[in-house]
Amino acid sequence: MTTTLLRGRLLSFHRAPLSLADSQSYLYEEDGGLLIEDGLIAAVGPYADIKSKAAADLAEIDHRPHLILPGFIDMHLHFPQMQVIASYAANLLEWLNTYTFPEECRFVESAHAQRIATHFYDELIRHGTTTAVAYCSVHKASADAFFAEAMKRNMRMVGGKVMMDRNAPQGLLDTPEMGYDETRQVITEWHGKGRNHVAITPRFAITSTPAQMEATAALAREFPDLHIQTHLSENHDEIKFTCELYPEAIDYTDIYARYGLLGPKSLFGHAIHLSEREADVMSETGSVAVHCPTSNLFLGSGLFPLKALARREKPVRIGVATDIGGGSSYSMLKTMDEAYKIQQLLGERLNPLESYYLMTRGNAEALSLADRIGTLDPGTEADLIVLDAAATPAMALKLEAVKTLPEELFLLQTMGDDRAVAETYVAGVASKAGLR
Repeated sequence: MTTTLLRGRLLSFHRAPLSLADSQSYLYEEDGGLLIEDGLIAAVGPYADIKSKAAADLAEIDHRPHLILPGFIDMHLHFPQMQVIASYAANLLEWLNTYTFPEECRFVESAHAQRIATHFYDELIRHGTTTAVAYCSVHKASADAFFAEAMKRNMRMVGGKVMMDRNAPQGLLDTPEMGYDETRQVITEWHGKGRNHVAITPRFAITSTPAQMEATAALAREFPDLHIQTHLSENHDEIKFTCELYPEAIDYTDIYARYGLLGPKSLFGHAIHLSEREADVMSETGSVAVHCPTSNLFLGSGLFPLKALARREKPVRIGVATDIGGGSSYSMLKTMDEAYKIQQLLGERLNPLESYYLMTRGNAEALSLADRIGTLDPGTEADLIVLDAAATPAMALKLEAVKTLPEELFLLQTMGDDRAVAETYVAGVASKAGLR
């Protein structure tokens, strides 16, 4: 049995914080000990207590004065878009047609998919992201590369072969039958292998015919425990075009509802421009709206009403994500920095405790995986990050004026990036050191 004791300042959430003063919502140990046994968290608490109960000769790593948190979770990004990030375009549909679709065509080649997969996981680990929910391309080879690399690194990942059979280049189209058959193959070959989860992944209603949506519905019925991921209400032109393609539907959300795709494991990227009726349906079905702030700002898509959706009489479940490559940073810290600014523009406040809850336990709950990831609770998987609030000279100078934990968290969120991630642990194994 491999046993390691980490020492540092520990932070983990019990539930969503109600305010900056809500210290009951989280665990914080100023001098904490975290015992890892065979990739799982075995014990957590004051260092002296954990040390006294541990074997005298176990390996010990002292991360003081840094913070040790659960690894970040990214709820929505595109594995084939690493070379699409930072592409100049006016809006979503122009960006897709000019840059994204041509780039994704390259993922028919296994060698290219494997090369990008290596870089993709390197960037996640570098930025402290230990679980992500990713779209592959339409090609099965891309999903094979994605899941093979996840197994190699022993990471808990969610991903899916995209299904799309219209309104894209020929090299990016499958058929309803091929989308169904290849998704089934990916499920058979990869779901539950290592720490892999396969998601049923129709890209969005614009790129799927009604026949393909029927095939998606069939998969959802056959595999009710799988996640479903797609896009919803990101851009006004997209919404208009989508509703023209499905004139029988009441609205964009109703298209997915008609095919049985709403539910507690359904993840809808963006969901910026929901009507009250749509938000009610999302709430009633337990579906998740995934906020992608850097992408929404970069593509000019709109301002996601995070606080308004959360405080509705029928609240909508919410996750947060980078949306690489429409998103402009792999960093969940930068993601929440932009989320904060969006709420400011909407006249709302997003406090730093809420941000860190969302990046960790909140996203784990949105994924229905909080029993495995997203906390420092004993029995959960030891996916962890170590954050250094003095990682750059400018941060170190600001840190001199910081007096509280929320102030330190806000400093990290506002000024931090991959340099603030001192170490990333995947199932108890330090993984960032080799990337430096």
